Amino acid sequence: MGVSHSRTIRARRINLRATDRQEKLIRTGAETTGLSVTDFILDSACLQAEHVLADKREFVVSPKQWKVFVEALDRPAQTKPELARLFSKTAVLGRGSRK
Repeated sequence: MGVSHSRTIRARRINLRATDRQEKLIRTGAETTGLSVTDFILDSACLQAEHVLADKREFVVSPKQWKVFVEALDRPAQTKPELARLFSKTAVLGRGSRK
């Protein structure tokens, strides 16, 4: 979704305090991406808020869809030979096997 940078009047003010390190980091990030500090902060904060809220949303389904969903949850798990082989191999970083 993101923040619109054009044609939207920003009428609300958000004040915040930052350490010197945080301010420098934010300014550097904004400069690197070619955004103003305001746009950089708003984009970052809105993106984070969208991610947080995505996990908290209510999902509405029809009774039929709910029944199908519950039936899928109630079915016994199926063994996947490909996954069993994958998890029996040595880890990519060489920390031993995942048995």
